[in-house]
Amino acid sequence: MIDPRASVDSSAELASNVDVGPFTVIGADVEIDEGTRIGPHVVIQGPTRIGRDNRIYQFASVGEIPQDKKYGGERTHLEIGNRNVIREFCTINRGTVQDAGVTRVGDDNWIMAYVHIAHDCVVGSRTVFANGASLAGHVHVNDDVVLGGFALVYQFCRIGAHSLCGFACGVTHDVPPFVMVAGYRAKPRGINAEGLRRRGFPPDEISAIRRAYKIIYRSQLKLDDAVVQIRSMAEQFPRLAMMVDFLSSSTRGIVR
Repeated sequence: MIDPRASVDSSAELASNVDVGPFTVIGADVEIDEGTRIGPHVVIQGPTRIGRDNRIYQFASVGEIPQDKKYGGERTHLEIGNRNVIREFCTINRGTVQDAGVTRVGDDNWIMAYVHIAHDCVVGSRTVFANGASLAGHVHVNDDVVLGGFALVYQFCRIGAHSLCGFACGVTHDVPPFVMVAGYRAKPRGINAEGLRRRGFPPDEISAIRRAYKIIYRSQLKLDDAVVQIRSMAEQFPRLAMMVDFLSSSTRGIVR
């Protein structure tokens, strides 16, 4: 299962059915669970933990040191969950001690070619990152998010669940759950209605999310007052509670 032309450090722990392609380098303190397939010319450095049934394509760089001038060789980590697809030339860096010391990627993510996930990022599950999308350091991306091709997210931003960032947009503030943003300086463009329908949201719930969007962006209310109104709506539509929690905890401010 390991090509003889690959280089695997003696301290790396690979499950018995992990595939490793030719000329791939797997360094010390790397753990890879069952069913994961690694293509040729991949570099994986540790400490890195990779779960089950992932597919990592050629020329990806996974678990390399952070691109942070403050990094001084500290022992930091990368954790990748299960069933992720990581395509060609992706770069995913370990964390820094200035944060939690770990970069995390969840389960069932579709990460296309040339994507960059920087140090200390936290990526949820079932996301789609199109070609060239990039996260700066300390970015948090929640579940079921879509990043269009070449979308760029500024450091410390948060991207709420079920949101969508359009092609080549620059995100410099938090994107609330369910919201669609686009433009070189990302601006709100409505809710991600098509994505919600595809994930089985019923029509009345989508309508409630659209009303919540209008309360935030079209009512002229202060954000705190908008949150109060959406909180009352969450009694009937519980998934709006994630929007309330997100807005209440934003420190960078939201896209406007």
